[in-house]
Amino acid sequence: MKKVILNLAVSLDGFIEGPNGEVDWCIMDDEMGFDAFIDSIDTIFYGRVSYELWGNYQPGSDISEAEKSLWNGIRSKDKFVFSRSESPYQNATVISEDLTDKVRQIKSRNGKDIWLYGGAGLTKTFIQLGLVDEYRISVHPVVLGSGKPLFEDINSRIGLTLIDTRVFKSGVIEVVYETC
Repeated sequence: MKKVILNLAVSLDGFIEGPNGEVDWCIMDDEMGFDAFIDSIDTIFYGRVSYELWGNYQPGSDISEAEKSLWNGIRSKDKFVFSRSESPYQNATVISEDLTDKVRQIKSRNGKDIWLYGGAGLTKTFIQLGLVDEYRISVHPVVLGSGKPLFEDINSRIGLTLIDTRVFKSGVIEVVYETC
């Protein structure tokens, strides 16, 4: 069965965005192997706002070959937008009701894993409903002081098992946990 993987960056003090929604503090470098992660998935889950910002993002022509390859990989995935509105989106399927059942149906399909891209609201919902199978968190060497926290309104304990850690020259530490 496919896994839903929450793969995201977090500041040392636990924020996924700064107080004004900024993510300019996120470090991306080749050492992190993000291409390998993109190759390990075939589906991306987006919230409405995240999809509108990034779902059909077209980078400029001045990017590196590695970045072109990354964006081509992202564009090749099946995309689902979780939204209360049933408005159609280009190149994506909208899920507006029965979220838990629809996620279980998608997970039962053959293929690779699923990236829970987010945004914050969708991430919070998936965590609260117990729909995240793996947490792949990259802790960045910055303290933001405020912003959107990764874990918010958690109603019960979530048991996790550490399955991997990686430390990068940039100071980023990636921790990977599976739910128990």
